[in-house]
Amino acid sequence: MYLGELSGLKIGQATRDAFGDALKDLGDQFSTVVTVDGDVGNSTRTEVFAKAYPERAFNVGIAESNMVSVAGGLASTGHIPVVASFAAFLMCNAYDQIRMSIAFPGMNVKMVGTHAGISIGEDGPSQMGIEDVSLACSLPGVVVMVTADAFSTKAATKAMLEHEGPVYLRLGRPNVSEIYKDGDSFEIGKANTVREGDDVTIIANGLMVAGAMDAATKLAEEGVSARVIDMHTIKPLDTDAIAKAARETGRIVVAEEHLAHGGLGSAVAMAVSQIDPVPMAFVNVGDCFAESGDPQGLLHKYGLTAEAIVEAVKKVK
Repeated sequence: MYLGELSGLKIGQATRDAFGDALKDLGDQFSTVVTVDGDVGNSTRTEVFAKAYPERAFNVGIAESNMVSVAGGLASTGHIPVVASFAAFLMCNAYDQIRMSIAFPGMNVKMVGTHAGISIGEDGPSQMGIEDVSLACSLPGVVVMVTADAFSTKAATKAMLEHEGPVYLRLGRPNVSEIYKDGDSFEIGKANTVREGDDVTIIANGLMVAGAMDAATKLAEEGVSARVIDMHTIKPLDTDAIAKAARETGRIVVAEEHLAHGGLGSAVAMAVSQIDPVPMAFVNVGDCFAESGDPQGLLHKYGLTAEAIVEAVKKVK
């Protein structure tokens, strides 16, 4: 059973596919956008843009650090570079260049990390970006987004091009459930409540939003009313939505496809502790590197399931 199936959500595009389509569609509207690839454009889907606008697409080869420096240089000349690679390659290999060439000078570069999380499956643990959000959030002035489905990814792609300043957008490899409809609102820093509830709030992002929807469905069968919030922007964080959830439901569970430290859970916990402390629990990969395997099997092995969210809800009183 895939995440979202229990809630009747149908499987849609992968977020990386939606990003590629959206970037191509926005090419005329944003005439200064260029792409900079590390020889994985066929996987990140920037090749869709490159085929439509070949004069605005640059492939620097398997050299992520240089790729980021090139993007910083293009931004300094008035372009809007979209630099894309696997999340692990982009944030881990090129971190120093991101820090010095993009974040420190506040360059208008859009960083897109695809194949994030353990759901890339058989590609193996060396290519699983599971600490990328932590690294991105540590950089001052960088907006950090993790989208849940194709429709929100298309909206996020437009929003990041309209935003002035550095952005990190995290995307996944597999097809995921559709949470939204075409045209639904998306605003950087403004969370979306995708299911109302009064007894507990589940805050999630990425593919775990569908898992949270399934968990809410299971909990409803037991008489528990769960609110589900899609916290698609981790930085800046929607503290108003968190404060409202803490005040109205009294307990919070955070679910994400990321390490335990430095991701969505850490950000929400810091906010809750300062705003309105309530009992909390967390569902994530933990403090370990995963192994290679079937994506669905890995999600179950590392506890990224609706059942794990339900158990976490029952632990917070």
